Amino acid sequence: MEEKWTILKVLQWTTGYFSGKGIEQPRADAEVLLAHVLGVRRIDLYLSFDRPLSAEELARFREMVRRRAASEPTQYILGRQEFWSLDFEVTPSVLIPRPETEVLVEKLLELIGSDPALVLDLGTGSGAIAVALAHEREDVRVLATDRSFEAIQVARRNAIRHGVSDRVRFARMDLMNGLATGPRFDFIVSNPPYVADAEFLDLAPEIANYEPHSALRGGGEQGLDLIRGILGQFRRHIKPRGSLLVEIAKGQAEILKDELSGLMDFEFITDYSGIKRLLHVRSTGS
Repeated sequence: MEEKWTILKVLQWTTGYFSGKGIEQPRADAEVLLAHVLGVRRIDLYLSFDRPLSAEELARFREMVRRRAASEPTQYILGRQEFWSLDFEVTPSVLIPRPETEVLVEKLLELIGSDPALVLDLGTGSGAIAVALAHEREDVRVLATDRSFEAIQVARRNAIRHGVSDRVRFARMDLMNGLATGPRFDFIVSNPPYVADAEFLDLAPEIANYEPHSALRGGGEQGLDLIRGILGQFRRHIKPRGSLLVEIAKGQAEILKDELSGLMDFEFITDYSGIKRLLHVRSTGS
């Protein structure tokens, strides 16, 4: 007699298998993958423990388990990630949006206040920041740039998915290279690559082996080369009394503080873990 694989049995086996492979959240990952295959919510699995899986469902699930056991991120397997309570398409062409980046969106909305604004989003990736901002505020327009053609395509689909494609425009360029000089933008934001060269070697395999290296490595021993490039260019493109917001890595605030003191009006903003995660530079002028 062919063995019957119920939801409970599948979850129990997969949890043990993932544990043996060193997966950090074996039960949660098993539930997420199985719920996706069955087209149900995770909570629904608990209401149908005795339900057997069909041969086709088992085959699809086994392939996902194989990929996850090889350390491929669940987000790439499913093709999606939540950010700002919105569902974003993600592919291996873009960095997976992180919860700490929501701090940037929160701060930007606070700075915008009640006025319309034109925002430049450098290195948009999946478009998470640009789309979340436009979804939140109908009177905000965003120009989102990325040097990756594939990333731009993903971001454009996310803008369409969330109904903001009329307010978010995309351009393929490397940071601000290619922009006409002039104080055009009210705000400039970026979640740039900022992983230091040495730290890159210590990244978890889920990150190092699957997420795009061009979206991770910031250049140089401190991982600050790209951020320094942004700091050197942004004043040519921002209006007086505007702001630059840049996500940074743990420990980089101390380095930047020494470099920027006396040169710019700036502050650091902590994320939900108490890490100085955001550099806020205020534009000067009248």
